[in-house]
Amino acid sequence: MTMPGGAERGIVILDIDEKSLGEIGRWPWSRRLMAETVTKLFERHGIALLGFDVVFAERDPSSGIETLDSLAQGELKQAAAFQQAYRELRPRLDNDALFAAAIKGRPVVLGYYFNSEEQAVRANALPEPVLPKGTFAGRDVAFYRWSGYTGNLPLYQQSAAGAGHFNPAPDKDGISRRVPMLLEFDGAYYEPLSLAVLRAYIVLQTGSAPEVRPGYPEGYDTLEWLQVGPYVVPVDQHGAALIPYRRKGAFEYVSLADVVKDRIAPGALKGRIALIGTTAPGLLDLRATPVAASFPGVEIHASLIAGMIDGSIRQTPKYALGADVVILALAGITLALVIPTLSALWATAAAMLALLFTAGVNVVFWQNGVVLPLAGGVLMVAALYTMNMAYGYFVESRSKRQLAGRFGEYVPPELVDRMARDPGKYDMAPRDAQLTILFCDVRGFTSISESLKPGELREYINEYLTAMSGIIRGRHRGTLDKYIGDAIMAFWGAPVEDPDHARNAVLAALDLQKECETLNRRFVARGWPALKIGIGIESGMVRVGDMGSQIRRAYTAMGDAVNVASRLEGRTKHYGVDILAGEAVRGLARDILFREVDRIKLKGKDRGLTVFEPLGPMAELTPERQEELRLWSQTLHAYRAAQWDQADVNLLNLQRARPQTTLYRAFSDIVAEKRRNPPPAGWDGVTAFAEK
Repeated sequence: MTMPGGAERGIVILDIDEKSLGEIGRWPWSRRLMAETVTKLFERHGIALLGFDVVFAERDPSSGIETLDSLAQGELKQAAAFQQAYRELRPRLDNDALFAAAIKGRPVVLGYYFNSEEQAVRANALPEPVLPKGTFAGRDVAFYRWSGYTGNLPLYQQSAAGAGHFNPAPDKDGISRRVPMLLEFDGAYYEPLSLAVLRAYIVLQTGSAPEVRPGYPEGYDTLEWLQVGPYVVPVDQHGAALIPYRRKGAFEYVSLADVVKDRIAPGALKGRIALIGTTAPGLLDLRATPVAASFPGVEIHASLIAGMIDGSIRQTPKYALGADVVILALAGITLALVIPTLSALWATAAAMLALLFTAGVNVVFWQNGVVLPLAGGVLMVAALYTMNMAYGYFVESRSKRQLAGRFGEYVPPELVDRMARDPGKYDMAPRDAQLTILFCDVRGFTSISESLKPGELREYINEYLTAMSGIIRGRHRGTLDKYIGDAIMAFWGAPVEDPDHARNAVLAALDLQKECETLNRRFVARGWPALKIGIGIESGMVRVGDMGSQIRRAYTAMGDAVNVASRLEGRTKHYGVDILAGEAVRGLARDILFREVDRIKLKGKDRGLTVFEPLGPMAELTPERQEELRLWSQTLHAYRAAQWDQADVNLLNLQRARPQTTLYRAFSDIVAEKRRNPPPAGWDGVTAFAEK
């Protein structure tokens, strides 16, 4: 949020990007090409200074010079003509010498790196340390120490104006937030690439090389800054500087291929500090940073150079610890006294204000270039708030546990948790509510019980009820009302409101039928009889709550919809279907595909009721099923018009297309019965049932 914006026109990054690798070839490129590029950058484009975020640790044999040297010292040693020609040709074939000549006498800073493996290598040449051994004797500075290095070829190191390491100092989370401005190797102290570039930049400005002078606050032995010519570089207790990251786009990136191919206008880079680095993933110089998961390492150097020049690197002064203690004391004492006297809402507000105060003070210091610890204040506020809220939690949890105990046997655990979060909103007092009721019953249970031993019957019914209850409560968040022998009553919409109560009940019914098939495979494998269930569903206004007698009470639902759902379950056998749902259910569950079954009049009812069989989600409607339902609708029309022949023809076609659908066979029997015993004149197509 506080990253500097705007373009940094003084620094340009020459990118060895995918485009460059594609046009010129894999890295490293020929030193001859690099020599030509360096010369072009200074003479054609007029850059002020060049830094390399790459290391030149190996010789370039691409010209064939090693083979020619071997011939000159071996088989052709006595060939005078060859020796003469080779002496004249060799300087033009020595790519390493050409590159060294190109950088010599120019403000070119090379890069190298240290390593810390147990058997760390020490390859090629290091620059002179920026500070000698003993500089910090008796001082309290915990420098990063390294045991090996890979430097540039001695020829290059001798020709360059300077060199700096490109080792970051990642934190324990692997994020690069700092770069060591001084790191220790064999007792001496070496600078990073960014500081080496800054010193070369000062030479261009003043004509003399600046010293690096350690800075200490008065009366302390802790290193706090480095004085480099006119610039002050803040460092921490490890001699590292926080990287002053810029916003994306702050630095101009120019593909190095465009420089090589002369696609950059002469003078476009005039007077700028140029850094050659890479963003190509294959060259492994992308780092994890606070501002991006994959951040070019070369831009870290550019950010540090820009930060050192404009003074935007933040410091961690020695008084930071004292300031942190003062902030902790002020906020801590205030909260410790205030929070216990407040309600939960106001205590939360007070804690938030304390957090805002702590963070606000931190941000103000940050904006003024000072880094203060933040975690201590945040953790202190969180700890005080948590400790005070814990007491209230344990007190309030009593009522929640009581609520959970009362409802836990009826509704799913996740609904109990939701109710426990706001126990005042829920109680067991009876109320009127629109619910969807489901009745599920085992067909032919008497014969099943007669075929099993008592112990087997107990296991049989327990396994069945457990599986069915798990679907109702666990998968579809319904409320279990009661078990009536082998029957199950459940409802949706209470105690927690459910706007999709009808839909959830229908989906639960469909899943109950599927689970029945799974149970049957296990039952048959154990030699037990298979079971078949019927389900009735209806929606409507009912009375729901804690009801009963003074001796025994239960959380249940009562009303017309309960009676209808129970009777619809009983009618499933008559129509040969597994599930029957009422009109209200179909009207509420609009994304479920239903098949109209019949218009019926239940015992004790004056009005007919259209009943439906749910088939599944509407999205599963296929053209074949659509044609089947169209033909079935015509069949019902013919049936209600007493057109028995037409109904029979349609039912015959439906049975041929869907021989497994028992509804069509059942209706064939119903039509046959109507043909034998025609309904009275004026029959309205409603089937009346005398029994419940």
